[in-house]
Amino acid sequence: MIRFAALASGSGGNCWVAQSARSCVLVDCGLAPRETARRLARLGLAPGDVSAVLLTHEHGDHAASAFAFAAEQRIPVWLTLGTLRALEEARATCAEVAVRIVEARVPLALGDFEVLPFAVPHDAREPVQYVLSDGARRLGLLTDLGSPTASVAAALGGCDALVVECNHDETLLARGPYPPWLKARIAGPFGHLSNAAAAALLAAIDRSRLQHVVCAHLSEKNNRPELARAALAAALGGTEDGIDVATQNGGLDWRTVE
Repeated sequence: MIRFAALASGSGGNCWVAQSARSCVLVDCGLAPRETARRLARLGLAPGDVSAVLLTHEHGDHAASAFAFAAEQRIPVWLTLGTLRALEEARATCAEVAVRIVEARVPLALGDFEVLPFAVPHDAREPVQYVLSDGARRLGLLTDLGSPTASVAAALGGCDALVVECNHDETLLARGPYPPWLKARIAGPFGHLSNAAAAALLAAIDRSRLQHVVCAHLSEKNNRPELARAALAAALGGTEDGIDVATQNGGLDWRTVE
């Protein structure tokens, strides 16, 4: 059994939790430790239930509290060497935290989970995203990347559940309040996925086992949940059944992969 949930998803902080029969891990930790604990309780968990933190990259909305939370719980942080180097200052304040280095395309074991990190194009030092498996089921997490690539599509093929970034609607971004340089960064090849790009990625992968699809990391100014869901539904043959949206304040309640 795998179940997963979002404590938060958006530019104000990102944190996902995945649980198997005997393991519980956080993917990213962009909320303050007290808020992380509060939102874990909302899901029926305590901070002590978490056995590791997996980081995707160093940006503050994903990594701001990773070392502080790990220090409180005496658990390791798994991250790429590039991410570690970008977080040297935060690491120095929590020197007691055990650090484990991950490499793209090199599987690692975390309790019940086999974790496959895979590289993504994003404006960070050495960003990765993850597929978690208990041997029978696969959960793909893809929350920050600028453009879908063949290697990303290959990594996510055959997943039973998929979290995919739907950061912005291209029209809303173009007409929105952001300055031109920020619009260019978001829409660029190392920025964030639009609804259309997320749908194209979804259409390109093996979806034969897909039970759950979650729209993640929506911009509050440049997207709307109904637009994200409609875009992904088009890639799934027109149905919005099984498509959820994770939000900044509400996160996402448990979803179980059967």
